[in-house]
Amino acid sequence: METGSPGATGETRGEGHGEPLWTGLPRDLLRMRRLLLVVWLAPLTLAAGLLPGLLAGPGWAAFALLPLGLLLWGWGMLGRNWASWRYAERADDLLISRGVLWREETIVPYGRMQLVEVTSGPVARHFGLASVQLHTAAAASDALIPGLEPAEAERLRDRLTELGQARSAGL
Repeated sequence: METGSPGATGETRGEGHGEPLWTGLPRDLLRMRRLLLVVWLAPLTLAAGLLPGLLAGPGWAAFALLPLGLLLWGWGMLGRNWASWRYAERADDLLISRGVLWREETIVPYGRMQLVEVTSGPVARHFGLASVQLHTAAAASDALIPGLEPAEAERLRDRLTELGQARSAGL
């Protein structure tokens, strides 16, 4: 199932009933991760099939089924993982929810944020993606929102920084 998490398209979800407005991650993040999976496992699949097949006989080419199975399993798991990520901006804090088997929800109060970074490596930049990293006084409570569109990442950084300054100043 690749439809995304509730609110992945920016839809409201129970806004009037105290539920936060969840936002999912862009589909380009899923495309990037799947491409990386194929880039790593397709050559391994070919090598695992061709080398034993040519050197030891055609029956040994069945070794290609191992990385091929891993590729197919990883394809589905990446979709499930992508669909599990979401975040919500509330009045006093930011919620980040993720996880397929073990659900993890991080709540970062705006007043506790010390630094908000936007980063984008070469592959992420190629796909037009950036990540927002939130740093707090407690190292264990640092939070990450991966794979956002750069404009959304910058907007989120600016808003979180502004809210963090206002909350830490007691406004």
